[in-house]
Amino acid sequence: MMRSHYCSQLNKTMNGREITLCGWVHRRRDHGGVIFLDIRDRDGLAQVVFDQGCAESFATASRVRSEYVVKITGKVRLRPTGAMNVNITSGAIEVLGYELKILNEAETLPFSLNEYSDVGEETRLRYRFLDLRRPEIAKNLHLRSRITINIRRFLDEHGFLDVETPILTLATPEGARDYLVPSRTHAGSFFALPQSPQLFKQLLMVAGFDRYYQIAKCFRDEDLRTDRQPEFTQIDIETSFLNEQEIMSFTEQMICNLFKEVLGLELSKFPRMTFKEVMRRYGSDKPDLRIPLELVDVADQLQDVDYRVFSGSANDPKCRIAALRLPGGASLPRKQINDYTKFVSIYGAKGLAYIKINKRANGIDGLQSPIVKNIPEANLNTILNRVGAIDGDIVFFGADKAKIVNEALGALRLKLGHDLNLLTCKWAPMWVIDFPMFKENDDGSFSALHHPFTAPKCSPEELETNLASALSRAYDMVLNGTELGGGSIRIHCKEMQKAVFRLLRINETEQQKKFGFLLDALKYGAPPHGGLAFGLDRLVMLMAGCQSIREVMAFPKTQSAADVMMQAPSVVDAKVLRELHIHLREIPKSE
Repeated sequence: MMRSHYCSQLNKTMNGREITLCGWVHRRRDHGGVIFLDIRDRDGLAQVVFDQGCAESFATASRVRSEYVVKITGKVRLRPTGAMNVNITSGAIEVLGYELKILNEAETLPFSLNEYSDVGEETRLRYRFLDLRRPEIAKNLHLRSRITINIRRFLDEHGFLDVETPILTLATPEGARDYLVPSRTHAGSFFALPQSPQLFKQLLMVAGFDRYYQIAKCFRDEDLRTDRQPEFTQIDIETSFLNEQEIMSFTEQMICNLFKEVLGLELSKFPRMTFKEVMRRYGSDKPDLRIPLELVDVADQLQDVDYRVFSGSANDPKCRIAALRLPGGASLPRKQINDYTKFVSIYGAKGLAYIKINKRANGIDGLQSPIVKNIPEANLNTILNRVGAIDGDIVFFGADKAKIVNEALGALRLKLGHDLNLLTCKWAPMWVIDFPMFKENDDGSFSALHHPFTAPKCSPEELETNLASALSRAYDMVLNGTELGGGSIRIHCKEMQKAVFRLLRINETEQQKKFGFLLDALKYGAPPHGGLAFGLDRLVMLMAGCQSIREVMAFPKTQSAADVMMQAPSVVDAKVLRELHIHLREIPKSE
């Protein structure tokens, strides 16, 4: 072996021992007769000292530069009193170097690795192999590895079998566009890259494997955000003969064990709230419970007011009027309120009404708002009592279609919580349960809120008569306002699955073409089963304290789903296209 130790393995118990390090020159400092090299390897940093007592190695140290690859042999010694570096694991010692070999030189880098420099994400991703040398990024990948090891160990110990499922598969309705792969041997036909292993893991349950897991690559061709990538990783779990309560309890135990063993943290109890409750109280199906602000319905007090914006919404069953109290918010300057008004407009809100409570004892005269003159004092007092408003508070109002109010005030709640540092704790996990089975589209049709293989909480007959109000046996785990994972009990009876397909306007012919294999499997003794899939990238992002999943992935894509390092996607040779039976049309300039 070229090296005897990694940098992080060096400590004061090794005082006087000869060691050999291999790595990169992270930083070089020349103090005249003494040269200090900070050597960086996969695990950390170590300080190596060269003096003129060893002329040859001192001369070599004089000409090395940042990011040279070197091999160093020397003797461990304690650092002088007051010279210890508490920021690195080897900070109590240094290495007196007497052999230095340059294994490879390095040109000047396009950006500095010594400390974070704002060079732009495009440049960082173009030179990702250099960006990954930065200790803060490398630390994230180390954390990711520890997380996957912990999860694998936990699932292995609980009898789960790691099974790989196909990457080239059939396009299925998972809620996003598929990435298609043309077939050379089947002209005009395409494989699809899996959006999840959903159907395969259900088939494994039918096959009797009982407890399955996989850390699986998944692919979705969708618009990107900070927590989305075209290819991502799922911790995929499926099990038979457990109900939703048992699956939630087990996976909750898995996440608690992960946080305790990897971060040394004890997560609090996971409260369970229904979809209806979280939408009413927080305007979101993934609420951040660290923020102690809640939405309160007040439409019943505004049905007969002169203010048309309120009365119109209050009398429309598809609309909502909600109030959001911000304690101490009466001191907000007008400019900040205008900024928040502009912010909610992103979500379709046409404005942001508010009332500042200066002194409630003075009645309407103690309130500051352009809308109070339009609301009877008795109704105002009922509203303020309902939201718990006291002197010094501000109450914001949203009145519009329920979807707009939920999204606008839900987002405002989050922004206020972070802007004003209202978070009450560091970690707030929870479960959201009792999701609707379907969501209504603008054209009056319905689509599956999760996926069409989710079991409803009723019979096929009840499902058909209560389409809009039917509930599913689905559940989501949420942490700090981020959906960590979602799952459900699956449909295991053929007639129920066919009923759901029918309600989604998938006719018999299409059912057989797209899902014939599943329907066949369900008629041959499919057990009750269910599962859950966690987003590994999001989980690591939260545990690492990062703002984007790109910071915890080795080679992520850009916001436009491109790999700027490999220059992918790329143009394909015409001969290859012919073999794949593909002809590219000329794209009009208007497109």
